[in-house]
Amino acid sequence: MIEFLAGALTTLYLLIAICFLKFWKRRRDRLFLFFALAFGLFALNQIGSTMIEATNERSGYIYTLRVLGYLLILYAIVEKNAVPSRK
Repeated sequence: MIEFLAGALTTLYLLIAICFLKFWKRRRDRLFLFFALAFGLFALNQIGSTMIEATNERSGYIYTLRVLGYLLILYAIVEKNAVPSRK
């Protein structure tokens, strides 16, 4: 059951990344590109943690992908709010 849920979550992460790529292609806003990359990292994290069965305390390094994804989202939001938009 856990493997099924992990697969479903990975699929959803990839679907969200594809949606953000579609928005980026239409609007050319870097925020969407960064969000797509972050959700791609979340999918890779989910795949990695499922493959190595991250139940061991020493396998915490796999979660660096998740941290990088969150940092990417944070950077995208800060960049979007720091740079005035061109209208």
